Amino acid sequence: MKNIFDPEIKEELIQRINKLSPETQPLWGKMSVDQMLAHCCVPYEMAFTDKHPKPNAILRFLLKSFVKNGVVNEKPYKKNLRTAPAFIISGDRNFDEEKARLIAFLNQSVDLGKAHFEGKESISFGPMTSEEWNNQFYKHLDHHLTQFGV
Repeated sequence: MKNIFDPEIKEELIQRINKLSPETQPLWGKMSVDQMLAHCCVPYEMAFTDKHPKPNAILRFLLKSFVKNGVVNEKPYKKNLRTAPAFIISGDRNFDEEKARLIAFLNQSVDLGKAHFEGKESISFGPMTSEEWNNQFYKHLDHHLTQFGV
């Protein structure tokens, strides 16, 4: 798994994002490119903001027990997997704004560095290692950039 906290990998991802245009079509799935960019911001919103509520204790236990490993391991996501309700983006979004937000989140992650994420609490999964944060961030973003052919 590539290291999303590495400035070179961040630049590689930004170059891929910059290849997108408002007209870019997905190779699979139902999201438009603007919705995908907004969708890819959600894990960062959960890490850096209070925009998303913390799941209740029962749901959090279930997420930690049955979902976490699939999210933080190095195995790529399959196409057309179901997504959690918080990640569903409906309606049109502003392509340029969502693109800028995603790039800003990537920059923020690198600026904070790997050490910032060691033991950092996930609202869904509890404390995670920096490697788990890396895998979650990189795997998700790579999956969706691949979905849109970049």
